[in-house]
This record gives sequence, C-alpha cells and structure tokens, in this order.
Amino acid sequence: MTASITTGRRAEKSRATKETTVRVSLNLDGSGKSAVATGIGFLDHMLDALAKHARLDLELECEGDLHVDDHHVAEDCALVLGAAVDEALGDRRGVTRFGSAYAPLDEALARAVVDLSGRPWTEFHVPFRRDSIGGLATENIGHVFRSFGLAARMSLHVDLIRGENDHHKAEAAFKALALALRQAVALDGTQDVPSTKGSL
Repeated sequence: MTASITTGRRAEKSRATKETTVRVSLNLDGSGKSAVATGIGFLDHMLDALAKHARLDLELECEGDLHVDDHHVAEDCALVLGAAVDEALGDRRGVTRFGSAYAPLDEALARAVVDLSGRPWTEFHVPFRRDSIGGLATENIGHVFRSFGLAARMSLHVDLIRGENDHHKAEAAFKALALALRQAVALDGTQDVPSTKGSL
C-alpha cells in the first residue's frame, strides 16, 4: 500500500509491505537537514550525505526484515525516496533538468550525470572489493542507485574515475549524485517544460 501527499516541491510518501515499512518526507528546496533511520548504518550515512549536498530536507524512516538481509530495506528506501523526488518535481516545469558533477573523497573520484527525462535508466559503474560496508552489502549500493533512478524517473549515470578504499568510493558516488541532482532540480526562472516534446 502506498500513500502520498504532495505540496509544492515537497512530498510525503509511505510504502508498507510484508518486508518493509518506509516513510519519507522530502523538501526539494531545503537546506540539507536530514533525519534518516534505516537500520543500516552505512545507508543512513550515505542518505545523510545525499541530503546534505543536494540541499534536500529529508526525513526517512524504515522498519524492515534485516533478520533476512539488507536487500529489501536498501531497495525499498531507494524506491520510496525516488518516488518522493518524482512527486515533488510535479510536471517538472521550470527545472534545469540536467546536472553533472564530480566528487572526490581523498583518493576516490566519482562522476554522476542526471537527466530528469521521465525515462528511467541507470548506469552504475563503481567496482568494490569488500562484500559489505557498515552493514550494507556492496552489491546493494548499485541497487540503491538503480532503484532510486527508476522511481525518480531519471536517467542516471554514475562512474568511478579512480579509487582504492571502498568506503571512499561509495561516498564519492553518493556525493556526486547529490551535486548533480541539486543542479538538475534547480529552478531556472521560467515556467517552461525543458523538452522539445513539451512534457517530461
């Protein structure tokens, strides 16, 4: 069951299944404040970084079947967050639409490119050496990006340029996404839909 409330560039969205219950409150025009509790420490850290550097105000709470593993929680948090971004964008009128950014973290350097096209597609190319970081399986990091891009209806490309430390690589990727998303959702001062099709 999914419930949502959208006001301006804000959205509140919830989703409950037998595997997880997720609640998200989002303000696209925030200041970077966040309160995230997923039960997975590293995922909390990454979503806090996303909110901070994208200047989103984000509250996200999840209760899930972590006794099984981290997959359902990671996936469902990303899906509900992406759906909240999609709803907060409305018809995407007046947005910049495109964003691209590089983010370094020590030796790691990641690039993210966003297009709020309405056509979901994610390419995620960040290799990891470890099986998990802070309770989050590294195989689920790419799944978080793909699920988020799908639900937000965006084209998203994330690439690791260089890096050795897996924590640094993941964090650089999330920060690059945050910076690119901040550009893409920014209002350009018009009421135009930024597409030759007339809709996104």
